[in-house]
Amino acid sequence: MIDIGRYKFLVGASVGNPGRWKFMLAATVGLVVIWWAAIGSEVSVTELYKGGPWIADFLGRMFPPNLEFAQKLIKPAIETIQIAIWGTLLAIVLAVPACFLAARNISPNLAVFHVMRQLLNIMRGINEIILALIFVAAVGLGPFPGVLALALHGAGMLGKFFAESIEDIDQGPIEALRATGAGPVQTIIFGVIPQVITAWIAVILYRFETNLRQATVLGMVGAGGIGFELVGSMKLFQYQDTATCILVIVLMVMAADYISSKLRAAIQQGTH
Repeated sequence: MIDIGRYKFLVGASVGNPGRWKFMLAATVGLVVIWWAAIGSEVSVTELYKGGPWIADFLGRMFPPNLEFAQKLIKPAIETIQIAIWGTLLAIVLAVPACFLAARNISPNLAVFHVMRQLLNIMRGINEIILALIFVAAVGLGPFPGVLALALHGAGMLGKFFAESIEDIDQGPIEALRATGAGPVQTIIFGVIPQVITAWIAVILYRFETNLRQATVLGMVGAGGIGFELVGSMKLFQYQDTATCILVIVLMVMAADYISSKLRAAIQQGTH
């Protein structure tokens, strides 16, 4: 027998709780979007299972790595690090002046703000490999196109982060400096930079790690670095050499992550 009183109570509780219905609606929409994306991207566990033996065969051909080949990778590995360093450096040079124009609370007017924000969106919206292909066609093969690709894409990413960190600062020191007659440059140097420099350094270190990983891939399109050796070994079916390249890349990324984490920890301790 149905308890009418309990039924009315549950219905009333559900109707009187709009947050629950919003959550259920959001969850339903999320599941529909995930299902739609799975259909469009042809996600299939069955196909992955069928491809398992081929993956195992490919990995089997890569082992053991040809460690003698590692001697040939010393120069390309150093070149990759150099590409990442200069790509990060030029990205900072481009991002710093742009970020002040792209920060709503510092930008001269809304027109400049919107133009710079869209410019930064365009810069980071183009993948590094596409930029590398463009610069390879423009300046030729070698590491320099990789530097330019990382610099342009990195400037878009760093510029956006720098601008957003400026928008989150305490406006008190800015207003105090302006009240004393300080100009825009003085306001930025003494009121803005001291508040954001720690966050900037942290994201710069993260960007360097990203550039190091990306620099290993850009060599595949002729932009220098260890990626050139990686794709060359795969084209020649020298899979043990490929495994050595991957091993060197992983060690480089791990070393960069370790060093940057230590630097970030030191910076954070220095600010407290």
